[in-house]
Amino acid sequence: MIADRIRQARLAAGLTLGALGEKVGVSHTAIQKYEKGLLTPSSSQLLKLARACGIRTEYFFRTHTVDLLQPEFRKLATFGKTAQDALKIKVIELIEKRVELLGAFPKSPLLEFAPPPGLPQRIHALDEIEAFADLVRNAWQLGMNPIADLTDTLEGLGLLVIVVDEENPGFSGLTAKARTEDGRLYPVVAVSSRWPGDRQRFTLAHELGHLLLDGRLADDIDEEKACDRFAGAFLAPRVAVTQLLGQQRHALEWQELYVLKHEFGLSMGGWLHRAKQCGVITDSAHLTMVKRFSAKGWRKAEPGDPLPKEHPRLFDQLVYRALAEQYISEGKAAELLGIPMMRFHKERQLVTSDAVAHQ
Repeated sequence: MIADRIRQARLAAGLTLGALGEKVGVSHTAIQKYEKGLLTPSSSQLLKLARACGIRTEYFFRTHTVDLLQPEFRKLATFGKTAQDALKIKVIELIEKRVELLGAFPKSPLLEFAPPPGLPQRIHALDEIEAFADLVRNAWQLGMNPIADLTDTLEGLGLLVIVVDEENPGFSGLTAKARTEDGRLYPVVAVSSRWPGDRQRFTLAHELGHLLLDGRLADDIDEEKACDRFAGAFLAPRVAVTQLLGQQRHALEWQELYVLKHEFGLSMGGWLHRAKQCGVITDSAHLTMVKRFSAKGWRKAEPGDPLPKEHPRLFDQLVYRALAEQYISEGKAAELLGIPMMRFHKERQLVTSDAVAHQ
């Protein structure tokens, strides 16, 4: 078990055998033997390995393991296989903590995620996704108003939402199923922590689209385009778009797109696209505005205050719930939260007012 953990930690840190050996003060051959189980590192070497890989030593001894099945990446071509493998290990580590925590409860506090009943079995055109997204919203009793906290909504439906530290700009999101040793399956949605809130929200909605549209799309429909369409329609339903922007417009003001961005959590560019999809502006008007939008440099960074980033809170809350019910110890709570005991005691007693949300 420790051998596998060392290899996973090295790959997640993006280190070669030689690079890790240099940081620890041993040869690359020694690291190779650690990873093959032919040599057992001492406690001091384990501490150095943990520091070099940016993890806590508890990681090497964690007994709960999961497999990440059918991972689907939302990424650029520059995010290659090596980067994907390293990211999967990061995601698995975060899931393992959640699985360990859920296993401490006599009955799982997490709902079992399932697509709403009554959804169409087959979608033959992209335009049909508008009604599909409305059905999903209605089934989950979300109405047609803005979804204030998308992460909280998805966690409440039984999804494991992971915000993962990944500096590579080629990665946006991931959907997968996590399978535990006893055969339980958890749907997982992961997004990068580097992006602003509106991009994270769109990615979460896009990945939700993958889970809900799986097996329903006609053969000639591109799945990525379909999930993009679902994300836009889920975050800003057609009825809201036409009600707020009007049925037909010759042009749109940048300021109204900015206001709507902060109301619905959909980017200004996303609202511009939704206006075209819903027939509020013509293709020609959309193209003109997109050119102006790009000329201002807003495709790289939109103006004004960025939307707050997504922060999963359910995990932290469940840690303290398990602690209150004496399902876990203080030491285990601090380990799951990934913080030292001294800091844990302060945060538990609300000594600091800026308690950090942990992954």
